[in-house]
Amino acid sequence: MQHTIVKMKSKTLLCLSSVVAMFSGHALAQEYPTKPVRMVVPFAPGGPTDVIARLIAQKLTEAWGHQVVIDNRAGAGGNIGMEVCAKSPPDGYTVCVMTVAQAIAPAVYRKLPFDPVKDFAHVTLAAQLPSMLTVHPSLPVKNVKDLVAYSMSQPLSYGSSGVGTVAHIGLEFLTQQTGAKFVHVPYKGGGQSLLALLSGEIHMYPGLLLSAGSAIKSGKARPLAVLSLKRIAALPDVPTVAEQGFPGFKITNSYALFAPAGTPRVIVAALNRHVGEFMNSPLMAQKLASEGSQAAERMTPEEFKALFVREYDEVERQIHQIKVKIY
Repeated sequence: MQHTIVKMKSKTLLCLSSVVAMFSGHALAQEYPTKPVRMVVPFAPGGPTDVIARLIAQKLTEAWGHQVVIDNRAGAGGNIGMEVCAKSPPDGYTVCVMTVAQAIAPAVYRKLPFDPVKDFAHVTLAAQLPSMLTVHPSLPVKNVKDLVAYSMSQPLSYGSSGVGTVAHIGLEFLTQQTGAKFVHVPYKGGGQSLLALLSGEIHMYPGLLLSAGSAIKSGKARPLAVLSLKRIAALPDVPTVAEQGFPGFKITNSYALFAPAGTPRVIVAALNRHVGEFMNSPLMAQKLASEGSQAAERMTPEEFKALFVREYDEVERQIHQIKVKIY
């Protein structure tokens, strides 16, 4: 009898603990945030990651009534900012925006002080933005084949946000496929890379239409190819690289929100909901569409993490093929 009473008490305590945890989590989600939130951007101001982050930060600031402060931590292809985020307290007051392509970092760098799968809470996918290969208007080329042929007589330089970034790896693939003589020039952000193109410092900029759109419209940069597998509605006459004789070639850019591993699940869920609602709002959908972009498909944090792991595995295999390694 006494044994039965003890078991009943244990079950009662377990149930009470579950109820307390449930209400504590609900209360935490209701109260969050109570102070400013830091949003780490692992690239310099002006680049596509920074643009997306500032759009999200502005909307969250309006929704919460608490400031979301952008903290640009550029360098090492985004790894400096990622480390800052990964090693911050997991209390919901530090988040970071980066590309899903940052999953390639461990495959490029032999040693990193963080693990992109284990050291982050994968909050949500935010947007999918198409990339363009743009060139300085002084280059006497009309398509990718012209570009490759011209590089044989004069090596051509291209910029990126750093070694191991999606632009760098993508152009390395193209170099291997075509035998082109392309020289990589890394910068601290896409914005700096684009400015280098406009000033004539480099010949090519493999970046987002979101960043290069105004330069293309003004004639300061010329679009040569779409780097994704589909043409962009905003520039329907610009063919893809695949259409120009290089089947299967693609560079994709997906931007996402992360937090340090261990961030409370209720806060991760709240961030997931807020960002998803904003990115899929009519106003944001219209803005993204004008840039040839679109909001990402809404998914739970668990679904996003599964997608991230798949991307990680795929890109890691590709990196080993071209043998890009930083020691």
